[in-house]
Amino acid sequence: MCELRRDHPRWGPRRLRFEAGRRGVTPAPARATVYRILRRNNLVPAVPRKRRREDYRRWERPEPMELWQMDIVGGVLLADGSEAKVITGLDDHSRYCVIATVVRRATGRAVCAAFAAALTRFGMPGEVLTDNGKQFTGRFTKPRPGEVLFERICRENGIVARNTKPRTPTTTGKVERFHQSLQGECLDGRVFATLEEAQAAVDLFVAEYNYDRPHQGIDDAFPADRFHRPIPGRDRTVAETLPLRLPAGLLPTAPPAPRKPPSVEVDTSLTVSTGRPQPVQLVRVVPPSGNLTVAQQQVWLGPALAGASVTIWVDTDRLHVLTADGGRIKSSPSRLSQRDLARLLADGGAPAGPPPLPQSESRTTAVEIDRVVNACGGISIAGRQISVGMPLAGQRIRVRLDGILLHVIDDAGQLRRTLRCPLPPTALGRIRDARPASPVPPPATAPTVERVVSVNGSFQIAGQKIQVGKVHARKLVTVALDEHTITVYDADSPITAVPRRSTTDLNRTRAKHQITIPGQAQQPRHRL
Repeated sequence: MCELRRDHPRWGPRRLRFEAGRRGVTPAPARATVYRILRRNNLVPAVPRKRRREDYRRWERPEPMELWQMDIVGGVLLADGSEAKVITGLDDHSRYCVIATVVRRATGRAVCAAFAAALTRFGMPGEVLTDNGKQFTGRFTKPRPGEVLFERICRENGIVARNTKPRTPTTTGKVERFHQSLQGECLDGRVFATLEEAQAAVDLFVAEYNYDRPHQGIDDAFPADRFHRPIPGRDRTVAETLPLRLPAGLLPTAPPAPRKPPSVEVDTSLTVSTGRPQPVQLVRVVPPSGNLTVAQQQVWLGPALAGASVTIWVDTDRLHVLTADGGRIKSSPSRLSQRDLARLLADGGAPAGPPPLPQSESRTTAVEIDRVVNACGGISIAGRQISVGMPLAGQRIRVRLDGILLHVIDDAGQLRRTLRCPLPPTALGRIRDARPASPVPPPATAPTVERVVSVNGSFQIAGQKIQVGKVHARKLVTVALDEHTITVYDADSPITAVPRRSTTDLNRTRAKHQITIPGQAQQPRHRL
């Protein structure tokens, strides 16, 4: 489970359970079991579960081709600095993606051209559901409503064009959820050289989405299986004989070939390779913008190197950019998975030798960073929230990490707290502003003070009231304070230990009250 998660960081417990079943694990582990495994190995963050919204009305058409949902999404970054759009369409019943066309500008005619290509390829649906964009409807056009080209195509082909209520994006929630997957797994962090390159990447994602990806909204079924399944008793002869009526400018010259499901080879063995992945070496030319894209990772080299040929050495830990003669230009943490390395190898890359820079020290050498403790006594390291204690709130501290332990060091250079390190040794080099760590300082000694218990059995120390009981009234006690605990001693015998809840500093260490013991002479006053 851990290796599958590392190879596919976006797979959750439910998808990992499904993939384990595909690989022959019988019986498949429960989803909660997979989640506990990932949490135990720090592969998923601890996020509280959200209650399912009960005010949402969930619905689904009973058969495919009854309703399509269409929308437009951005986020396609091009090398010339512009942003392209993706026109998307989804079958409501099967979640099968019927439209995924990349366009430079999502005009009404570009939307209708993509819609016409989908009608030519898949046939005519019964209904189309969209938002109220000007490409889809003219009912909000000023000064008077009118019919746009999209509505005309639907009307002439007997397709019911439906629109959502204004400001209700959850009505088209299925296609909006598709946008989230498309952006997170295909578009984010990538810059495409041309529109054709972006379209090829989107087509590859859509093919995997339709044919090789279980959809949790339809009980882990594949969208293609529900979209192409035969429907008994359904007469499509009339729909097939009716001609498709489209404006002359939108008629495609040649219908695109149907997409075939990609061949997927599933390893049925139960063993998962835990060895180090084979690094890949490839040669790339720096584009004019200076942004070099390697698989899904963007590497900034600057316009000064535009047109230069560079060598890329990359594995799942590090990425090195080298000159033609082997000189290092840049090194950065790698965000590529083993699947990305396999694709680079298939696209012309070659197996690489040992790394050009030694990596052993970066994995074993401890690092340290500076952080300011927030009002709640916590700090943030690599997206993880770590509590270091309320007494350090507002202070600037030094945090030392060695992959096993986390040491909290104050401004005076004293060790204040030791915790379990939340990051593995291989991730320490990726922390922003990290530097080589100094030796671990000795722990700070807990201060010891004296206090006189009042007649009510309590005393005040560091802004906190401590109750020890009337049996100890008028006694001189010794108090030891550390960052988290206040311990009270009567001579050498401990009386009580309570958590420390105050951040107030000590203002005196000796008791200054007079102690009177019946039958004995008055004791001298202890002064500050």
